[in-house]
Amino acid sequence: MEKYHLAQMNIAQAKDSMESETMRGFVEQLDTINALADNAPGFVWRLQTEEGDATSIQAFDDPMLIVNMSVWTDVESLKNFVYRSNHVDLIRDRDAWFDKIKSAHQVLWWVPVGHIPSVNEGKEKLFALHEQGPTSNAFTFAKPFPKPE
Repeated sequence: MEKYHLAQMNIAQAKDSMESETMRGFVEQLDTINALADNAPGFVWRLQTEEGDATSIQAFDDPMLIVNMSVWTDVESLKNFVYRSNHVDLIRDRDAWFDKIKSAHQVLWWVPVGHIPSVNEGKEKLFALHEQGPTSNAFTFAKPFPKPE
């Protein structure tokens, strides 16, 4: 029986408000991409408002910094969704909607099965990754850590 799931947080610096013409191409794909995630193998949970996405959740002082969080059964399930599904189209086109972030912008960490991480927990993990680099506490796709024993 599984004891841990993988949590992830990623942030993006939007070029403009979600209502703008600049962001229209991104916003128009949100429902489709979120539904793809919801039905992806290994998906457990994602951060969302009653509207079904997380773009209106202001986790940081900068209103243009948007946050996304989710929980997956394992690293491979998340990696498959991110890089081997239609989600990859968003990654390919991200420069049209988002400015580059110089510090860590995605973090992964293990949570006990059933735990739903808070935005503050995700921010703490992102800060830890930025300050300490990848550790078993907060890591990346490039340097993943195994599930705790």
